[in-house]
Amino acid sequence: MTLSKRVKVLFCLSFVTLAGCSSHSATGHKNLPADTTDTYSRSDQQPDLIPVVAALHDQMHSWQGTPYHWGGTTLTGVDCSGFVWRTLKDRFNLPMDRVTTTQLIQMGKRVDAEHLQPGDLVFFRINHEMHVGFYDTDHQFLHASSSKGVMRSSLHNPYWKRVFYQARRLPKEYNAEITFNAEPNAVTLAKN
Repeated sequence: MTLSKRVKVLFCLSFVTLAGCSSHSATGHKNLPADTTDTYSRSDQQPDLIPVVAALHDQMHSWQGTPYHWGGTTLTGVDCSGFVWRTLKDRFNLPMDRVTTTQLIQMGKRVDAEHLQPGDLVFFRINHEMHVGFYDTDHQFLHASSSKGVMRSSLHNPYWKRVFYQARRLPKEYNAEITFNAEPNAVTLAKN
């Protein structure tokens, strides 16, 4: 697999995180086609995930500790979907309107928990509401917690294990790739 194709796959992993913490639909959003025909498994080719990890870590460095604010999308307050959407916008230059977690969970393909890769979206069911974050590395995920704001948490934590619902990865067909700009820490999206 060429580097260009690997980078395309990496972007697709991150693309899904368009975000939406609530189950209420946002107006004027662009829906991505659902692709739930199968589940990614160990047999899928493993791309080089360094650009995705670097982008996620840069975003976490900038946003860590930002307080939770339902519907927020700024450093003064953000919800889980806002954090995911801003990460896609800020680090992957993805010009998408926000969508809800209910819509996100219908996109892409389900990923077995044992085969998570950086950039996969992780979903949790908390009191009949959905919560979303980005899988990072080493069983950690990045998210906007309603009690502690933007933070990194462990999937091994008994609470998160109990409420874990599923993970999803955007399919490779979206044909986009991550490229780095000349500016430090800047990432842009190029469509083929």
